[in-house]
Amino acid sequence: MDKSKLKRKKQVTRHRRVRKSVVGTVERPRLTVFRSLQHIYAQVIDDGAGRTLVAASTMCKEVQEGMKSRGNVKAAEAVGKRVAEKAIANGIRTVVFDRGPYRYHGRVKALAEAARKTGLVF
Repeated sequence: MDKSKLKRKKQVTRHRRVRKSVVGTVERPRLTVFRSLQHIYAQVIDDGAGRTLVAASTMCKEVQEGMKSRGNVKAAEAVGKRVAEKAIANGIRTVVFDRGPYRYHGRVKALAEAARKTGLVF
């Protein structure tokens, strides 16, 4: 198996392990994170209905303002703040954090802490 396929397989395995215990409900939807080399994305998902309730990313115009790079910790903090503001505006105060296959450090941690500071409760 080539390296990229093996890496993706391990990533899927880690994500499944996390998703066993993390389930979003109507009362506590799931805040999920996806990061690429250039961008970071966050969504608040109701798994019962299978719907995305709120989303924010470094692709959004509101988040991009005043940023040189969109793939760093400052950008992740801006996305965390923006997704929390949108969630609170939609009446969502508590969420379950889904880090996906990523370790809780760096950009993922910055996004989560910025969302907490803005008012979301995990």
